[in-house]
Amino acid sequence: MKFPLSKPDPDFRSLEKVILGEKRPDRVHFVELLSDPEVVQEILNKHFDYRIDFAGQHVDASESKGEWGEEEKERMDALIDFYYRLGYDSIHLQGGDWVGMPQFKHRQAKDTAQLSRGDRTWVEEGGGIIKDWSDFESIDWEEIKPTFSRLEYAKDNLPGGMKITVGLSLFEVILESFLGYEDLFKLSIQKPDLVEEVFEVWGEKVYGAYEEIVSCPQVGAIFHADDLGYKKGTMMSPDFLRERVFPWFSRYASLAHQANKTYWYHCCGNRAEIMEDLIQDVGVDALHSFQDTIEPVTEFVGEYGDRVAALGGVEMDKLARYEEDQLREYVREVLGKCMPGRYALGSGNTVANYVPVENYFAMLEEGLGWEN
Repeated sequence: MKFPLSKPDPDFRSLEKVILGEKRPDRVHFVELLSDPEVVQEILNKHFDYRIDFAGQHVDASESKGEWGEEEKERMDALIDFYYRLGYDSIHLQGGDWVGMPQFKHRQAKDTAQLSRGDRTWVEEGGGIIKDWSDFESIDWEEIKPTFSRLEYAKDNLPGGMKITVGLSLFEVILESFLGYEDLFKLSIQKPDLVEEVFEVWGEKVYGAYEEIVSCPQVGAIFHADDLGYKKGTMMSPDFLRERVFPWFSRYASLAHQANKTYWYHCCGNRAEIMEDLIQDVGVDALHSFQDTIEPVTEFVGEYGDRVAALGGVEMDKLARYEEDQLREYVREVLGKCMPGRYALGSGNTVANYVPVENYFAMLEEGLGWEN
């Protein structure tokens, strides 16, 4: 096993040039949206000689109090070291630290993953907390504010060569929490003015947070996360997305570009009908999340690789189920078709707690050993 690396050599600027197509990669860069806390804890405690508890790090934004103590600092130090010593050029902070958020609806079920967290929290699909104008007006929107405790601490404790990527969500927060799946679908027809106002208010909140974020020199990219699709298409019509969602994405991308930073976008599902919107109108620099049953990353690179970078793409089912030798062969096939191009290696989605640690290491080791 090659990890932890004895002499990591992070170089975010090199990754950035690869993403923008300004240089051929001289090595395989790694990118992840996130690794589940259970995976991080398992690796740090068993392979890095840490004794640290990441339990309970799946905290909903509505429960955040913006508090930041010594335990949080220790976890952040460990998390930075985790990505640094695994060979990454950046650490990602996802979701933001919002205070004043209302209480959202959830369901819970037993977590049966190999590295179980006990209970897994699921989104309430039927309806969110806003069903009419009275619900909207009952929320104290002025009290909902971003805090930057994690970012402020991380920026002062990065190893040389590393940067921070930060990602918030627009559509998913509205879809899953404020309006709910079914109610968003219905209210977009029944009460379009209400839906428009929710997007305007939350879109502006996210914009204001990103405005602060990109001003930080240690932030290298916005890594926005919003799942828009399912296996066969987008959950809302492309026209709805063009009217309500993409104008905000364009503003977020412009913020990044004006600050001489890149705009990465994580989106699950079938994006075929909206790819030109994302590339031409939004100005996405790199796209993340690939599923072999929809469009393998190798096919995406073949079709769009000269216009936008691809991040990750190692199919989650294969990463979780394949035997190590079989997985290594598959990863080499991915690298053979994606390198040397606008590409960085990683999972197709996230390093979830059902992914065996040995498979995660095998994927990274193939990247470390790759020769063009």
